[in-house]
Amino acid sequence: MSIEKAREILKHRFGYDSFRLEQEAVIEAVLAKKDCVVLMPTGGGKSLCYQIPAIMFDGLTVVVSPLIALMKDQVDALRANGINAGFINSAQTASEQATIIRSVRSGQTKLLYVAPERLASGIDRFLDFLKEIKVSLFAIDEAHCISSWGHDFRPDYMQLGVLKREFPGVPMIALTATADTLVRKDIFERLNITHADLFISSFNRPNIFYGVEPKRKSYDQLLNYLGNRKDESGIIYCLSRASVDSLADDLREEGFRAFPYHAGLDKQTRDKHQESFLKDETKIIVATIAFGMGIDKSNVRFVVHMDLPKNIESYYQETGRAGRDGLPSEALLFFSWGDIQKLKRFAAVEGNAEQSRVMLKKLDQMGQFGDLRSCRRRFLLKYFSENLSENCGNCDNCTTAVETFDGTIIAQKALSAVARTGQRFGISYLVDFLRGSESMKIRDEHKNLKTYGVGADISKDNWFDYFKDLLAQGFLVQNEGQFPTIALSDTSTDVLSGKTAVQLTKARSKASERVATEPVAAHPHIPELFDALRQLRATMARGENVPPYVVFSDVTLIEMATFLPQTSDEMLRMSGVGDVKFDKYGADFLNEIRNYCSRNKLETRIDLKSRRREPKPKTRRGQNGRDTYQTSLDMFRSGMSITEISKEREIGISTVENHLTKFITTGEFSLDDLVPAEKVPSIRAAIVANGDSQALSPIKERLGDAYSYGEIRAVIAWLDTIA
Repeated sequence: MSIEKAREILKHRFGYDSFRLEQEAVIEAVLAKKDCVVLMPTGGGKSLCYQIPAIMFDGLTVVVSPLIALMKDQVDALRANGINAGFINSAQTASEQATIIRSVRSGQTKLLYVAPERLASGIDRFLDFLKEIKVSLFAIDEAHCISSWGHDFRPDYMQLGVLKREFPGVPMIALTATADTLVRKDIFERLNITHADLFISSFNRPNIFYGVEPKRKSYDQLLNYLGNRKDESGIIYCLSRASVDSLADDLREEGFRAFPYHAGLDKQTRDKHQESFLKDETKIIVATIAFGMGIDKSNVRFVVHMDLPKNIESYYQETGRAGRDGLPSEALLFFSWGDIQKLKRFAAVEGNAEQSRVMLKKLDQMGQFGDLRSCRRRFLLKYFSENLSENCGNCDNCTTAVETFDGTIIAQKALSAVARTGQRFGISYLVDFLRGSESMKIRDEHKNLKTYGVGADISKDNWFDYFKDLLAQGFLVQNEGQFPTIALSDTSTDVLSGKTAVQLTKARSKASERVATEPVAAHPHIPELFDALRQLRATMARGENVPPYVVFSDVTLIEMATFLPQTSDEMLRMSGVGDVKFDKYGADFLNEIRNYCSRNKLETRIDLKSRRREPKPKTRRGQNGRDTYQTSLDMFRSGMSITEISKEREIGISTVENHLTKFITTGEFSLDDLVPAEKVPSIRAAIVANGDSQALSPIKERLGDAYSYGEIRAVIAWLDTIA
């Protein structure tokens, strides 16, 4: 199997001109039937590393995925590109599972997504079933879940080593975005693929701006932050369920579209909130770490941590849910050393001193990141054994103008306080001691020391900043442990004796501009057209009951609004426009762009876009810009049923219904052909009760399973004609 064939699939199925990062090397290894371990950042395209070989292999690719929502997202996206995929999980009925099994047996399904427990516990003798068919590849997604040293350990993953024992000739690919040295070792050993090829792509996410703010009046800071991002999607993480619920309630009262998500909510509520977020009906999800693993929503523009994550891996993965499409996005952390102390009470693992030590060390490293005065991206990459040769220019520390002053006297007071109290106390105690606090926690013998109260003229917040500065410069050291204490360093004596002067930070003023990476930054897009294309995408997504990004990503729409394609060939040069998506949506998006250009006397800018590789000539429906909607109507008029059209065109039934619904408004198609007359009054009443909202989910919930989204859309279109 040639890599050239893989490139053709990349272009014509997925709509991309070239591979990214280590994708091509990984795919070559998989096609050669080698076991692989792949470390690739979130948004780096891990899924393509097994999806493309799955299309090329004769048999079935089994994908182990930890979450039901992730399975559905992946399968929806694959089907949107014309690839036959399915999933089996506990949320399905026996009938639904039987349908998938038949499709697998017949060889129609190329990728099957399953949960780890189905393989590990022998549910339905699933391994025996797999032995009866041809399995070509096992893909273990979120492979870090196999390690108890990791941040998201799942016991069921521990049993996946059985796959290599039962299917020794079937290659395996394990993929993750977060794995330090200990976790990598576990992946190799516990999956029984000790000789697997290791592929490590850069962990750098240059489009994400990393920022940290002191956790003081964090709610007010959050409101200011969100006020400038009302049209953007974001995730806000809190440590506890109670915090999630209260913050979501508060934000809704402030006028933000925000829903909570945590394990304490019932499944129906969690699913409803997640679906609303994925479909852009809700802009903000407030969540515990129960939300987000593997979420494919590409246009999350910001991730906020109200509380501190337990380790760098968690922070990296959670912030990595922003900007999967490569557009500029932000990660904001509200940091307090109080969070470190709070988390240390839960970090110890009972009966396992070594694991407790590792977990506490990871927490300390998270604290170091929060306190960092140098480039945050360099710190993150170094944690994952990757070096960045220069500062990134896209984090708060790199874009902050720092003014220093001679802080030698202040430093001497701080160091003297550490020395005179015996180097046995933390920052909070030392600050209170220096400020002359009358608190009961200050020991009586310390109140008699000359240093007690010598820093009363300096605010508490400033003292904290000065201690952090002294730690960062190495004039003090912080001991590890559940209750870290501050001690003198080798350079402290020279400061105390006056031999060494100390420069401290005086002020931090945010730079007015940030460096951000945009895929089409060299050529600005037209915001008005981009908004129009987003509205068209939202309509189509509602029509097919899928998230908007499954139709086209924001990156694709920005390219359209930048290069203004006017023909089918030009549209096919947009990133993310493959053959199947062109057939489904191309004519309608072309029509929107052409109309805009006609109104504004604009011409194509396709000459501004570099042509990396000529697409392979191919004859297809819609090649001459024929409306894919018209094709469905013509087939219906020829006597074909909606189901027959769906099979013939290899598109979903809901897609066909959406196509035909368009012609209700033009009078070319009758409502009666889609909706039984007795259903219309109930649907109409539910639509009216829903008010001005365009969301279909509330209408569907009100009506129940006896009514389809296609029927609801059809009645909405009919009502528009009689309004």
